[in-house]
Amino acid sequence: MIAAYLTVLAASAGTTFALVPLCNRLAHRWGAIAIPSDRRVHTSPTPALGGAAMFVGLIVGIVVASRVGQFGQIFESRSNIVGTLAAAFLIFWTGAVDDVREVTAPAKMAGMVLAGSVLSLSGVSIVNLPLPLLGFTVLSPDLAALVTVIWVVVMANAVNFLDGLDGLAAGVMAIAAGAFLLYSVNLDRKGLLFDGNPGPLIAVIVLGLCCGFLPWNFHPAKTFMGDSGALLLGLLLAASTIAVGGQSDASFTGQSWFFFAPLVIPLLILGIPLGDMVFAILRRATRRSGLATADKDHLHHRLLRLGHGHRQSVVILWMWTAILSAFALYPAFTQRSTLMLPIALAGLALLLFTLLAPWFGRRRGSDADDDSEDHEGSERPGVERPGVADSAGLDTLSEERMIQGLPRTGETPPGGEEVTEVIDLNESTTGTNPGQTVDQLSPRKSS
Repeated sequence: MIAAYLTVLAASAGTTFALVPLCNRLAHRWGAIAIPSDRRVHTSPTPALGGAAMFVGLIVGIVVASRVGQFGQIFESRSNIVGTLAAAFLIFWTGAVDDVREVTAPAKMAGMVLAGSVLSLSGVSIVNLPLPLLGFTVLSPDLAALVTVIWVVVMANAVNFLDGLDGLAAGVMAIAAGAFLLYSVNLDRKGLLFDGNPGPLIAVIVLGLCCGFLPWNFHPAKTFMGDSGALLLGLLLAASTIAVGGQSDASFTGQSWFFFAPLVIPLLILGIPLGDMVFAILRRATRRSGLATADKDHLHHRLLRLGHGHRQSVVILWMWTAILSAFALYPAFTQRSTLMLPIALAGLALLLFTLLAPWFGRRRGSDADDDSEDHEGSERPGVERPGVADSAGLDTLSEERMIQGLPRTGETPPGGEEVTEVIDLNESTTGTNPGQTVDQLSPRKSS
């Protein structure tokens, strides 16, 4: 089964990677270019149609999976896969139109709601809702469709809000998809998913799309995924989590807390984008600005203001996603929620690095500047240190006097006396300005 997943992973990743240059040319032709502005971090116009390469990679991944025998049960009833593809096309097209020609927030929301509705009508819907402490709940069809649409909208917006730095959204989604793939495969091996569940397949395709796109998107980015890519990734991971967590058999719900509430797993794995989205909504509501009003107060913007560089900020958020994923997966694999001290220590170390690394960097920079100033001050041109004789000092002084139009030592100026004495470089500077250079001192004549 591992070989089957690797085959689909390679197909989706390779297709996405290969099509990015073509999508960049189409972006220039159609005007899907991200122009630098005060609410964006990048400094040069960049193509923003990477989502098109991802969408084609999705299609190729599904076609390849249909030819692999291990995924045969998924394609026996094609309603789930066809419905996922239709919903993916709708939300991709919504984002692509916004990339080429900016649309209003209500229009974009309508596209997300339509895509979520198609996904629910195709059978990929949250029917079984396992809730911690409250028990296992079977939703009515109307309520199931509503919860499904809400989940799709939340996931799509979370990824879209996160897409603010080069490689950030693609890397975080790759880690999240990989972690959820491990979780869903573990459930499948234990017989806890119904036959033909498309959740693991969609997760491995999302992982492939992100891996194929990331080399083009890491700082400095040659292309952006745009709203078309961000909304597409959000919908696909929503479909995967719905298939695994919202349609699982009730027979496993009492095994452990994490098996009792499988929808909590994606909440933890996607803690960074979901948390950033929640804080953005609260922040904009407090300021009484529109929810779609962009600002520079997201998590990645705050890391930049702390003093982290572009790549460092991205890697820090990747690491936080990995730690949260490990925290979610450890109990699911070991059936224990204890002995997670190494994960806690890793989180503490990353927190300290996040807060203190910029401060230490500034201190090192300040010390280096002080050392440089001291070094330059000790060897400033034109200033001789007292008590230090220079064998070439007299010749240098004579040349400087010639440049200034003064007679050199031993020469007689017109109408004047022969200069027979020069300033002794080893002589005390008493009576002179310590900051005065040699060429500013007037010659003394013999009495």
